[in-house]
Amino acid sequence: MVKEKYSQSINSALTDILQYWMEKTPDHENGGFLGKIDNDNIVSPDAPKGSVLNARILWSFAAAYNHDPQPQYLETAERAYHYIAEHFVDNNYGGVYWTVDAQGNPLDTKKQVYAIAFTIYAFSEYFIASGREVAKDHAVELYQDLIKYSLDKEKGGYFEAFGQEWESIADLRLSDKDANEKKTMNTHLHVLEGFANLYRIWPDEELKNRITDLLKNFTSHMIDSETGHLKLFFDEDWNSKSAIISYGHDIEAAWLLLEAAEVIEDPEWIARLKDIAVKMAYATTEGMDKDGGLWYEKDPKADHIIKEKHWWVQAEAMVGFYNAWQISHDPIFLDQFSKVWDYTQKHIIDDENGEWFWGIGPDGQVMAGEDKAGLWKCPYHNSRACIEILKRL
Repeated sequence: MVKEKYSQSINSALTDILQYWMEKTPDHENGGFLGKIDNDNIVSPDAPKGSVLNARILWSFAAAYNHDPQPQYLETAERAYHYIAEHFVDNNYGGVYWTVDAQGNPLDTKKQVYAIAFTIYAFSEYFIASGREVAKDHAVELYQDLIKYSLDKEKGGYFEAFGQEWESIADLRLSDKDANEKKTMNTHLHVLEGFANLYRIWPDEELKNRITDLLKNFTSHMIDSETGHLKLFFDEDWNSKSAIISYGHDIEAAWLLLEAAEVIEDPEWIARLKDIAVKMAYATTEGMDKDGGLWYEKDPKADHIIKEKHWWVQAEAMVGFYNAWQISHDPIFLDQFSKVWDYTQKHIIDDENGEWFWGIGPDGQVMAGEDKAGLWKCPYHNSRACIEILKRL
């Protein structure tokens, strides 16, 4: 019954997302994909191009092809792969650049570990789709860069960012919203995700140990065992430097941590992380609004909730709540999944101009001035949620 109720609408949503990115985002003048398109589909032709966006496009279309082998999905993945390999990969010092300009020349050459992790994730998925050994080799080389330069060999975990030649830099932040700290939950979550996808194609024993170490980092330092929420920012000694609660990251981590344990086929970690996934999903329900959407974040110290409903938060909530229902069979989670998907269809999906809006503000209106495609606005969260739910259905 669950399958009949959801598979058609979610499959249709996935097709629409992929169609939008194939039609609207290729840069026919300079190659690759456009750097920025606004809510009304107005292109900024000179906008920089981001490594995170391009890696996420590559992952999305490789994953779409692996789910449903349509030749146009593989063609789009190939376009993304070649652009990243030719313009973002730093052949001199390793890693990938943060941004290139509209013509593909290096712009911000810092090494953000988050971006490298996404590139590992994407190259691994593309190898599964294409069988191209060079993509696998690229992924392994980037993994080795992170172990060589970013791994904290004393305290564990990964440092956040470096200069082009892997030298120390003062500003480590991913974005203006982030705290300037040496270690972040967000980067570790996506390093784990990248490493787990790499392990699917390259079951190396050292890599398996690195994945296990990351799971230990999460359970020892990043998950609050009392509340079930994540801690977000840390100094190098793992002292927590922020009290902010991110509902979207809570529910995303709930299922991604378990997935990593399943990839390495570790029964003890699988059992432990199933319990944690359910606990984190219960904690996330605190952020559910009565209209079915999931709020962005909360500052417990100020007792203030940011009542924006971002596209990626709704996408991750779909998977995280469905996953918790599959584990626990508690009907609250199937209900929350259903509410989030209904909310997303009514308010987040842009039926007129395509793709999903960035988000809905506290006033119930579409958030103005945000991207449809940009450094952060991508096809990965929403296409992945659709693919993941369709698999589980």
